[in-house]
Amino acid sequence: MTSGAFSGTSASLSGEFAILAGGCFWCTEAVFAPLRGVLAVEPGYIGGELSDTANYEAVCSGQTGHAEAVRVRFDPVLLTYRDLLEVFFATHDPTQLNRQGNDVGSQYRSAIFWLDEAQRTTAQALLDALQQADAYSAPIVTEVVAAGEFFPAEAYHHDYYRRNPQQGYCAFVIAPKLGKLRAKFANLLKNDA
Repeated sequence: MTSGAFSGTSASLSGEFAILAGGCFWCTEAVFAPLRGVLAVEPGYIGGELSDTANYEAVCSGQTGHAEAVRVRFDPVLLTYRDLLEVFFATHDPTQLNRQGNDVGSQYRSAIFWLDEAQRTTAQALLDALQQADAYSAPIVTEVVAAGEFFPAEAYHHDYYRRNPQQGYCAFVIAPKLGKLRAKFANLLKNDA
């Protein structure tokens, strides 16, 4: 299963978009690709200062301000924005500031980059509900911020898990996340996932 490719401008594509950062974009892409209603997932960089620093080497330095993120194109009839956010919160640790597991740095921060007021309201309401329910043993540090320009990652990052399932990081970090996804969100998965 491929996560799909984006082509054309966002205005010419059907579906809605969400931009989420939950650590390494290889993980995040692999989590969202098998969800029913997801039309495409694209890894990239967002939240930094300069467009000329939006590349893997620069972002990995932790000095550019960008986060590794994914832009998800989805059909809201089959999958709501809130569904995406519930999967997002359940498949990474939103209590870790600037890290996910062994991936450390501001480029691995937890963030929801909203695209309109409805997304901001939905994201903040869910975040508040999770905090009030003490859903985690520590405070949630996920940022809810307006989306700036999204810069697609280099081609070799696209569909990384699907193309490299036996690679160490994929086998030991991503595969368990997908197991958790299947166990908790089986009702949201595509038939072939």
